Amino acid sequence: MVQSVSIQLESPQEWDLSDLYQGFDDPRLAQDLEALQQTAASFRDTYRGKVKDLSAEQVLDCLQQLEAISQQAGFLYAFPALIFAADTRNTEAKQMQDQVMEAVTGIENQLLFFDLELKSLDDQKFAKLESASVFQPYQHYLYNIAKFRPYKLSEEVEQTRNQDSLTGRQAFINLRSLHLGEQEYDPVTTPDGKTCSTEAELSALLFHPDANVRYEAYQSVRKVMKQHNSLYAYILNTVAQDHKLENQMRGYKSTLQKQLLADEVSEPVFRAIMDGTKNRFDLWQRYYTLKGKALGQKIRTCDVYAPWSNDPVPPLSYQAGVDTLLAALSQFDVNYARRAEEFFLKNWVDAKVRPGKRGGAFCWYAHGKHSYLLLSYTEDYNSLFTLAHEMGHGLHFAWIGDRQSYFNSNPPMVLAEIASTFNELLLLDYLLKQAEDNAKLKQALITRQLEDQLNLLFRQSTVSRLELAIHDRVTQGSFDQSFVNEQWQSLYQDLCGDAVEVLPEHQVDWARIGHIYFKPFYCYQYTASNIVSLACYQKYREVGKDFIPGYMELLAAGGSMDQVKALRQYVDVDLENPATIAAALKYVEELLDQLQATL
Repeated sequence: MVQSVSIQLESPQEWDLSDLYQGFDDPRLAQDLEALQQTAASFRDTYRGKVKDLSAEQVLDCLQQLEAISQQAGFLYAFPALIFAADTRNTEAKQMQDQVMEAVTGIENQLLFFDLELKSLDDQKFAKLESASVFQPYQHYLYNIAKFRPYKLSEEVEQTRNQDSLTGRQAFINLRSLHLGEQEYDPVTTPDGKTCSTEAELSALLFHPDANVRYEAYQSVRKVMKQHNSLYAYILNTVAQDHKLENQMRGYKSTLQKQLLADEVSEPVFRAIMDGTKNRFDLWQRYYTLKGKALGQKIRTCDVYAPWSNDPVPPLSYQAGVDTLLAALSQFDVNYARRAEEFFLKNWVDAKVRPGKRGGAFCWYAHGKHSYLLLSYTEDYNSLFTLAHEMGHGLHFAWIGDRQSYFNSNPPMVLAEIASTFNELLLLDYLLKQAEDNAKLKQALITRQLEDQLNLLFRQSTVSRLELAIHDRVTQGSFDQSFVNEQWQSLYQDLCGDAVEVLPEHQVDWARIGHIYFKPFYCYQYTASNIVSLACYQKYREVGKDFIPGYMELLAAGGSMDQVKALRQYVDVDLENPATIAAALKYVEELLDQLQATL
């Protein structure tokens, strides 16, 4: 059993980034950036135009040099980006982030030739490289290079696309983050006198037992979304149009095809997930009908996270949350929990609530070092599950870091979400055992799990349905806020049926979904990953500790192999089998049956 961490964590901690750099005045920042630019220039002078003549061993050496450059560039960019995420009002961090991004983009442009020349090798030469024994660790990396060969552009155009990211698509994405960080929200005061005014605090109030508090918190955030509705739609349209232009330039059929190639998911699997979840909207509607009866009111979109009981759940301090998470992970595997403990001991977590902090939560992995976790801990079980989720990512990358080089360190997104969801399931089981004699807490945990599953399976796939509509529309022309508002409201109404009243303000809620800006069709992967996570967890419960070695191998595989093959090989889960999707939906249905039996 992992003991409580030996440092005091009564209040949520702030991270320590000194293992990257000491501060913006650290001379190593400028020195490392200059050295990296020189290294990139030297690499270009040595190898540009010569890749076709290199032996397999020489190509391998080049890849390893490029990995070292990419790793160092990752450290340089992470430092200002992490500071800016923790405080989007920090103008120095924003300026440094822009400066480093511009420099790193220049370095990437220096090195683009190598990837392009690899893609331009004739079939015989490329096949010879793939079959060379020295490339065994990079087989999947070469496979991914090969599949993008038909979509490459000339070096000059690729460089232009890279440079455009500074003032083009990525700049608009950054503008949204910057603008959101500057927003002020109408404060909401709870009956006990606590006043909440940050986005994180207001979102936490959606779990409050008082219906008026939930409604006011919901309206406070949506008021800002509505006020800037046209701006966020303009940014989304610009981002979507840029994807369309890129598709035309490269020869992709659609933004969906481009993303599925990158995600290593076939279109039939994507469509099966979309259809499989759409066909079971009845599960969502059944749950919220039950909840409405229990609460004695029609559930509104501001009430979907309302507690089933009006009895307030006692606050969960940061110290208690951390101790609980470590104990839950320890029951799975002591070594796994020890590595989680390291995040708290070494301050790799920023959990403090503060104005200007980026919304949501993330895990940022710096290959060659470790991950950094960001969240806003608001002393409730929702925050604890968020911490468990991001810690899952951090532990996944810890195992990857033990085994994989830089180019194999980025798992496809379906695999990337497994450890995070698996961690939440471990935490849930632990908490349910601890709450054996506390019927109200047990019900709260079961319903929270159901709501989490319904969100992952149905809301996240509905976000991808919105994106299908958006990226189909841009092939015909631009769109404005009214199009997105109407699409989102209509799709959400289809999901909710008569079980949930979709408030008029919900039509602007799409603007809060960062992923539709950052990376199209990201959200269906939460659905897909949840499906395989449930399958993995069911295997674990069936076979016990014998499951753990294969699971750790799956985590350690990172991006070194095909994810469908890895799932079959290490944990005996088949993503391409429709029965896997059906089993996940059956799990939710059985949870609903259990809940209904207690009412």
